[in-house]
Amino acid sequence: MQLNTRTWGEGDRVALLIHGIMADHRTWRKVGPALAERGYRVIAVDLRGHGASGRGEYTAELFADDLVETLPAGAELAIGHSLGGLSLSLAADRLRPARAVYSDPAWNVNSRQQGVSPEIFAQFKAASRATVAALNPRWEAEDVDIELATLKLWDENSALGLAPIFSADQVPEKAVVPSLVQFADGSFLYDTSEVARLEARGFEVRTVKGAGHTIHRDDFEGFMASLEGWV
Repeated sequence: MQLNTRTWGEGDRVALLIHGIMADHRTWRKVGPALAERGYRVIAVDLRGHGASGRGEYTAELFADDLVETLPAGAELAIGHSLGGLSLSLAADRLRPARAVYSDPAWNVNSRQQGVSPEIFAQFKAASRATVAALNPRWEAEDVDIELATLKLWDENSALGLAPIFSADQVPEKAVVPSLVQFADGSFLYDTSEVARLEARGFEVRTVKGAGHTIHRDDFEGFMASLEGWV
């Protein structure tokens, strides 16, 4: 499936941005322009079932195939958040970016916290402004507005179709390109025990102190600082 995209900048270097579940390219409203200022042509996708992209079947493999179908291979940088991180890892051997950043990737969705399920994610489509704001106290008001807008467009069946990842360890066996894993200090996916395993598989690991799962919205400055040497 060819995905809807948004581009910032006209630089010679290419950066790819891949959002997490329930979001779309608008989640990168600060990151895209910041990378463009650094000389990148930044391409952000709407994953299938999200934003202005098409609907259809939903599997982790299809999300990855769509990235390969839509995005240029050999980009200088690719950043994937949550589901976008999982999708990027499944496509990395084909997209072959020079550097990959996995921001709190959805590799261990159900192994660290009970009560997380595809059905609960799907139910979040009906979340109120108060709920979104309460769950994300560090977000700016504009990000809450964007989240509500993207939830209206989001096909909640995409969460149900991803049920297999809730019971499987999706951590890549190795980093196929130079790769950074960026953990949120308040992540519901990871704890410090995961760091050694990732480092043994060739990943560099950094934690953004004080940030929750959506690091680039919780602490944009901390997110960018964590990318030092990678952008």
